[in-house]
Amino acid sequence: MSVIYGKPVLTDIPEMQKIVSKEVEEGVILPRSDDELATNIRSYTVAKDASSGEIIGYVALHIHSMRLGEIRSLIVKEGHRHRRIGSHLVEEALEEGRGLRLQEVLALTYMGRFFERLGFSEIPKETIPEHKIWADCIKCKHFPVCNEISLIKKL
Repeated sequence: MSVIYGKPVLTDIPEMQKIVSKEVEEGVILPRSDDELATNIRSYTVAKDASSGEIIGYVALHIHSMRLGEIRSLIVKEGHRHRRIGSHLVEEALEEGRGLRLQEVLALTYMGRFFERLGFSEIPKETIPEHKIWADCIKCKHFPVCNEISLIKKL
């Protein structure tokens, strides 16, 4: 199967929501409303099956400051995992971050080893640059007891 990576369009949002629904329900990925996805659609990169056009995964690169970005909402559809699609999505987001001249990219995740293989290094959550995102954390069903780890990669 050939995979194409690119930017989504607004009409992709229902399919994107369907792909991530199980992980949102399990509390692995934060919920994002359709309006939030629409507002931030330019932050996303999708992976599509080249023959069917089906979205099989996506990731967002959220910008926090002139120096810090964050990998968010990384998902690969079941049945398409373990084919390096997730790695390619992260690399696409990192390349976009380099193009924007970001200095660092953060990831908050339960999949630490995955990100370490991509060159990220674990950091204590208390040292998250710019104090990110605690506003996002409040949306999480696991807040305030969180087992996610924070990792960072210098670009």
